[in-house]
Amino acid sequence: MPDALPTTPDAFRALKEEFRGHLETFYAGLKLAPPYESVEKAVRTLTTLVHELPIEERSRIMADPILRWQQFTRAFAVSGLAKKHRGIIAGLLRNRSALALPAEYDHFLNLFRV
Repeated sequence: MPDALPTTPDAFRALKEEFRGHLETFYAGLKLAPPYESVEKAVRTLTTLVHELPIEERSRIMADPILRWQQFTRAFAVSGLAKKHRGIIAGLLRNRSALALPAEYDHFLNLFRV
């Protein structure tokens, strides 16, 4: 019953923990202290955004890492997390190759380029 998977508490917990882990890696790679209240707000925002989607879309998100990253990026932006440390991160982006972050974190970094 794959349609039930995204609505289970365990599936949402796993999605939230994956997002939280990516946020921890992101800030650690930038050598910045994460804005903890804003991180928790972003996690809650992710939950709200995903809950609002049809079950079929939730199923696709849970099965596809690219779709999960799209939702993570959306929650990062909508929650206001992309406004925190904005000047510092924009400055660090001038030398992207010096950042200790895998390319997948460009999803978040691109929000600081605009």
